[in-house]
Amino acid sequence: MVKNDEFWATGRRKCAVARVRIKPGTGKVVINGMPINEYFTTEALRGYINQPLAVSSHSGKFDIAVTLDGGGMVGQAGAIRHGIARALIEYDEGLRPILKSCGMLTRDARVKERKKSGQPGARRRFQFSKR
Repeated sequence: MVKNDEFWATGRRKCAVARVRIKPGTGKVVINGMPINEYFTTEALRGYINQPLAVSSHSGKFDIAVTLDGGGMVGQAGAIRHGIARALIEYDEGLRPILKSCGMLTRDARVKERKKSGQPGARRRFQFSKR
């Protein structure tokens, strides 16, 4: 959705939800009011988040503001990546084939399987004793 020169989208992964707003700028990324370097301390997660920008050759051209809810660090990084990819589509529909071929527009639907009653976990069974 476009709102006064801002493009925004929602990304999801596991239990994490990221509301992403991008606007033309210098490449500043703010997550829940914190710079990306403070929020994500590992370089791997920061690189994972910046993949849609790198693939579409728009690195450093947008200021990104993200509001995150739920999930852990990896799930949140995946949600931001999904949200940035969707926001780039709002900015330029011509980027869709590039991002789609890299798998960045697909919502990763894998979530934790629920625990079943009569078992200690989702698949684990209590130890069987014949005697």
